[in-house]
Amino acid sequence: MSSQDAQSLSPAAVPIRLTINGTERRLQVEPWTTLLDLLREQEGLTGSKKGCDHGQCGACTVLIDGKRANSCLVLAVVKDGAEITTIEGLGQPGNLHPMQEAFIEHDAFQCGYCTPGQICSAVALVQEGRAHTREEIREYMSGNICRCGAYTNIVDAIEDVLGQSSTLREAAE
Repeated sequence: MSSQDAQSLSPAAVPIRLTINGTERRLQVEPWTTLLDLLREQEGLTGSKKGCDHGQCGACTVLIDGKRANSCLVLAVVKDGAEITTIEGLGQPGNLHPMQEAFIEHDAFQCGYCTPGQICSAVALVQEGRAHTREEIREYMSGNICRCGAYTNIVDAIEDVLGQSSTLREAAE
């Protein structure tokens, strides 16, 4: 943290430790700072988007200890010690996560604003193992809104990765 950043924090700032995209970070955070604001403003991870800032759209979805969460609703200090994965932590150009590849292959985005949250939520959905049909995928993804209406392609992408996951599990058994 730069001295300018440290000067801009109030005396109420508290130390926390987070593992963000595999890297442990020791941070000073004001108690009212949301995880989303910490990621975007303090850590420069702007992939997670601030859509509604009320937990209604899912654009800010990240993985916290492997579970999806709307980062705009989570105070960063409450997650001291947690492991956070953002869209940047899932994959990078040349080494994309299978869900990122599927979203590209199935053209599962239009404007792209909701895409990071959609992908993080979809990764968690596959890990949860509860969705097996298109209807279940739609239900479990209902917290992520796409104003462009790319839902059919989003479900296609998730279904594709679910199929790959099933094949990998069967091969391992």
